[in-house]
Amino acid sequence: MSTTVGVVVPAFRPDVQELRRYVTAIDETLQPETVVVELDSPRDGIEGQLSDLPAIVETVPYRRGKGAAITAGFEYLETDVRVFADADGSTPADSLASVVEPVSSGAADLAVGSRRHPDSEVASHQTFARRFLGDGFAWLAGTLLTASLYDYQCGAKAITAEGWEQVRSHLYEPGFAWDVELAAMAGALNLRIVEVPIRWEDRPGSTVSPIRDSVALFRALLSARHRAKQVSDDRLHTAIAARREQPTALVERDR
Repeated sequence: MSTTVGVVVPAFRPDVQELRRYVTAIDETLQPETVVVELDSPRDGIEGQLSDLPAIVETVPYRRGKGAAITAGFEYLETDVRVFADADGSTPADSLASVVEPVSSGAADLAVGSRRHPDSEVASHQTFARRFLGDGFAWLAGTLLTASLYDYQCGAKAITAEGWEQVRSHLYEPGFAWDVELAAMAGALNLRIVEVPIRWEDRPGSTVSPIRDSVALFRALLSARHRAKQVSDDRLHTAIAARREQPTALVERDR
């Protein structure tokens, strides 16, 4: 029996032609059972422009955030492997297939695409500020978390259905910090994590603000570390959590 693959593409006011090209390439290259485009705050008429795509387009009239959109898409899927890829197409479809392979073959529970891996091919580089902040964040995250990676924020990851079932109730971050939280929880739960070098090209028009989102990522990293320590039964962090009001996991929101 073959392994089924589902792909989620979170999108906030994307370039329509780029999104069409990318979803088509994903469908042709990966041949997934399902592709779901989770579209936040769409401009007027965009649904009609995407109606002929080989994908299910789920729209929400407001901005949920990347993490909330991926979570909704993963909950929709019923496939053996669940994949997400950022809508800007920075990770080409053939590289996305490389990320999927260790999970679909059973070699890993979570595969993380990596721009900073020594074997990655970066076609065009980010600005110095974004690269410097990104490198610093990756170093700090690797110091604080069980999962030590070159790159936590690359928009290409794949996880088994069983792995998703384990981590889903431990994810709280609705925005860009969802990536690092996913890696933190997977590490705390002793899932097998593989980092996969990719071919990657920085795309203009990113909705990430280097300064504002770096501050938010740092705060989210500390929160993810705290929750990961709880999952690992760390007494100190469990005691601290017992004194605080606990947030609601993404999968429990809007129910």
